[in-house]
Amino acid sequence: MPSSAHPLSHRTPLSRLESLVAAAKRAGAEKAEACLGQSTSLSVTWRGGALDLLERAETQEVGLRVFVGQRQTLVSTTDPRPEALDKLVEDALARVNLVPEDPFCGPATPDQLAQNIPVLDMEDPAEVTSEDLMAAAKRMAEATEAVPGVTQCESAGASCFRSLAALVTSQGFARTWTKTFHSLGASALAGEGTGMVRDDDSATCLFASDLPPPEEVGASAGNRAVRLQGARSVPTARVPVVFDSRVASGLLGHLAGAISGAAVARGTSFLRNDLGQRIFAPGITVVDDPFRPRGLRSRAFDGEGLPVQRRAMVEDGLLTGWHLDLTSARQLNVPPTGHAARSPGGLPSPSPSNFYLCPSERSPEELIKDIKEGFFVTEVLGPGVNLVTGDYSRAARGFWIKDGAFAFPVHDMTVAGNLRDMFARLVPANDLTFRYGVDAPTVVVDALTVAGA
Repeated sequence: MPSSAHPLSHRTPLSRLESLVAAAKRAGAEKAEACLGQSTSLSVTWRGGALDLLERAETQEVGLRVFVGQRQTLVSTTDPRPEALDKLVEDALARVNLVPEDPFCGPATPDQLAQNIPVLDMEDPAEVTSEDLMAAAKRMAEATEAVPGVTQCESAGASCFRSLAALVTSQGFARTWTKTFHSLGASALAGEGTGMVRDDDSATCLFASDLPPPEEVGASAGNRAVRLQGARSVPTARVPVVFDSRVASGLLGHLAGAISGAAVARGTSFLRNDLGQRIFAPGITVVDDPFRPRGLRSRAFDGEGLPVQRRAMVEDGLLTGWHLDLTSARQLNVPPTGHAARSPGGLPSPSPSNFYLCPSERSPEELIKDIKEGFFVTEVLGPGVNLVTGDYSRAARGFWIKDGAFAFPVHDMTVAGNLRDMFARLVPANDLTFRYGVDAPTVVVDALTVAGA
């Protein structure tokens, strides 16, 4: 059969996946799902006063998951040719009977699938050229090096990314979605020799018009580096620790890991027995919102075709639920929550949408002003978080606080505690900004062990 007439050579993503699912069922699959991901990206790096890298990339991957009884298998390919997709079906059916049974596997039933799917504003129609990105990167680098005290702009980068994804299931779900990302980032060096320090800043938005000016990102990176000059270590102490919003977002990421249904079902989360219990102070709320306008992790349905909704995962300090996909929901014998995420080459797994700690009415300055001695953390480095026990120990740098103000920069420090205790005593500020998809304002924990030289 000529390739132009092959049933898997249709041009539209949905028709291609529908043909793939139909072929899998004809070959013996009881149920099947096909997922496609396509992306194009354009990125520019400016270094040493000149263009260092201009890169354009295109990717495509098709995944097929088939079910026979209580067995499932997943195969994928980056080869779009019809004969490669034929081979995908052949491989999936050859492997599915070789894997062990899994009583918790299976696609969504028709009644579980999303029906009234909202239209979200996630695709920027603006076309960004390489010339646009080069100009932005150059302006960012120049703004970085214009900051007094900056030795050089280590690098400045600008990029744009467009992705298209599609999901088709034999249970009756067929949808595509498109998303765009635009990013700016700069890294600055300050000082000389062994006293040289670096820091950076970046911004990512779905729409290019929502990005800050390149000069703002570059100047911020430069200022962050300059203020770290002359950093030193301090003796070990137990003091209040303030995590700036960038680092506090990482703390919230640890919460997301601990309330993942997969971790709870495996028994590998320190919060596995805390559903309905108080894990934060009264008044603390943590929200998961898939519908946030132009949110980096917004989605109209999840990776298994289930409906999504805004949820308070922590309300008034109480843990109200888990992030669940179908498998973890079945393992825990509770309804799924529409938190499945997937790539064509991977099985669905629980993942938050726009996940954030709600702010208070107090500014970071108000939180700091009563601290006699403490540590303001601007960066943490390396591993050091055990989600089974909640133990937390990270290398860190930032500023020493004395009498409610920054006294001097510090480095070569370690901050240690336990996430359960840290969450319980955490107090947020009012400076929440949505930068990463998992976001928090500046927070203070009243007492943690800070180890230095």
